[in-house]
Amino acid sequence: MIEVVVWNEYRHERLEEAVRNIYPDGIHGCIKSFLDVDEELNVTLASLDDECQGLPDELLNKTDVLLWWGHIAHHEVSDELVEKIRQRVYAGKMGLIVLHSGHHSKVFKSVVGTTGNLSWGRDQKEVVWNLYPTHPIAKGIPEHFIIDIEELYCEPFYIPQPDAVVFGSWYEDGFIFRSGVCFERGLGKVFYFQPGHEYCRSFYNEYVQKIITNAVHWAVPTEVGYSVPDGAPMVNFKVTDEFNS
Repeated sequence: MIEVVVWNEYRHERLEEAVRNIYPDGIHGCIKSFLDVDEELNVTLASLDDECQGLPDELLNKTDVLLWWGHIAHHEVSDELVEKIRQRVYAGKMGLIVLHSGHHSKVFKSVVGTTGNLSWGRDQKEVVWNLYPTHPIAKGIPEHFIIDIEELYCEPFYIPQPDAVVFGSWYEDGFIFRSGVCFERGLGKVFYFQPGHEYCRSFYNEYVQKIITNAVHWAVPTEVGYSVPDGAPMVNFKVTDEFNS
């Protein structure tokens, strides 16, 4: 079994009825519901207000793939937890999937080495294009698919050059965005995927669900011929505030 943890700060759903009506079990609960269909996955839910911010060592240290959704409480996530996550990814012990507004999370910025900044705008129709159809994350995804309503994220997206750009999006206002990108950091794999605004139903889209499921399988740690000891020093990527808004 692949041990998967879906982490969600879980604030919007509890504070706003409009979001709760879309995701009555939380965004993480919705994601778990479609991942549970895959019999190879054992999915656990975690949230910011749980004990140890949802990721006590016992759980984190057995996690194969961590999915991360956050928005209004990035600053509340402890630096200690972020460093533990970064160490596990770099050591090849865990894959990381960051969703939507997680681009500004401490975790994404620390692991990838970025400010996470981008441009954004009104909710609108999004066309997601499959730019790398032979990539494992794109398996079973058509040339393109439509998300009827999603929050506009658009270039410039201040990230390092991805190791792969799997999906790119076009919006009805004419903007474009690298909406599905892969990074390798140390011995670990990272996938960022843009759809998932809290006021939209993107996580119910069959292709969004398929992409996230594929990404979980892609991000599973690959066995290597040597071991990386716990606590081994990892090289830091320098993150500057040059582009911070």
